[in-house]
Amino acid sequence: MSVTFSGFARAESLTNALAKAYTNNPAMAAALISVKLASEDIVLRKAGQRPQVNLSGTTQYSWASVGGSTTANTNTTLNLQYNQRLFDGFKTAAQIDQARAYANATTHSLRNTEQNVLLSAATAYMDVVRDTNLASLRADNVKFLRAQVSSARNRLNIGEGTKIDVAQAEARLAQSVAAYKSAVNSLRTSQASYVRWMGSKPSGLNSNFKFGNVLPRSLDEALRSAKANHPAIQTAMAQVEAAKFGTDAAMRAFGPTLDLIGSICAIDCGGGSSQGTSGSIRLTLAIPIYQGGALGASARKANLSHINAEVDARATVNQVEEAVISAWSGLQSSIALIESANAAVRSSQIALDGVIEERNVGQRTTLDVLNARAELTSANESLYTAQRNKVVAAFSLVSAAGKLDAASLHLPVTIQSADGYRARVEDIWGELRE
Repeated sequence: MSVTFSGFARAESLTNALAKAYTNNPAMAAALISVKLASEDIVLRKAGQRPQVNLSGTTQYSWASVGGSTTANTNTTLNLQYNQRLFDGFKTAAQIDQARAYANATTHSLRNTEQNVLLSAATAYMDVVRDTNLASLRADNVKFLRAQVSSARNRLNIGEGTKIDVAQAEARLAQSVAAYKSAVNSLRTSQASYVRWMGSKPSGLNSNFKFGNVLPRSLDEALRSAKANHPAIQTAMAQVEAAKFGTDAAMRAFGPTLDLIGSICAIDCGGGSSQGTSGSIRLTLAIPIYQGGALGASARKANLSHINAEVDARATVNQVEEAVISAWSGLQSSIALIESANAAVRSSQIALDGVIEERNVGQRTTLDVLNARAELTSANESLYTAQRNKVVAAFSLVSAAGKLDAASLHLPVTIQSADGYRARVEDIWGELRE
């Protein structure tokens, strides 16, 4: 499928505009950072299974004065402590799995943001194309009606017209000027939206775009693709998985914990009075018996969160299916409207040319010409709107099918992904100090 609008001196293709949106839009950058943040949560949860080593030191200076005699002493203590949780009923393991599921959810959310950005960018692009055409069309209509006002006045002056003809032409001209100004304001709004999504001003657009195989050929194909590929559904399913692991973690908090604790202490009391090293190692078993109801509340809350995530996932599936059907219907309607509008433009142009000829020989009135021109203008406006709606509906359908991404559209960009970041940090043991 391809759509082309002509009449622009310079051209920025829709493909290049989408590449700009993908590369420059801050929503993409924010979503990418969210994936990296979620990756760090995996590391934080893994820390619960790793040893903790702390070094502390204390230096104390003391003195005493008794009977005119003063004594002083310096006491220095260094303590190296090791803590390792050996067993916690697999609570930490469940929390790690939960963090991974949340990281997966943010990865899918990044793809969903990508779809939304590209769809919004395509919509903004086509809005500029439509509004540019409408503004140009209405400017031409103003010129035509000014010519009709002048013609009506000339015919009145030579006795072939009436004041009514002049008044009717002037009234239509006033309406046309107002419509033109409205079109210019709409164009300015569309241009502002274009800048928001693409990061640059439109400077002549060429909306030729080939979807290739990403555009579903049937409604059933679109629905199957949506269920398998839509990132909003995949995000919701990952959140269900995360909530399930959250419930597991909450239930395992009722179990015992076993900790290994070791320490080495070096003492120097100063003056050679006392120096030495001591150490200890111990195992500590803790069994929760009563925590004021906190454990039970946490378990119930986690279970409710799991249920809520499943409900949200079902709602997301329904919303995506609705979006697919709506986009498919919109695309089919736009195709039919374009065919109808093209026929209306052709017939209206022929009718206008005929009415003008008949008016020139006295068989039609100025009002007939004005009405014929209004029909032609309306048909052209419907055509431009239908052409815009067709492209936007096609992008909406690709998005609803879960395939509106830079890779599938073959955009000339570097694909943004946090997979490498997650792989680098997930198994880092060292502390980062700057």
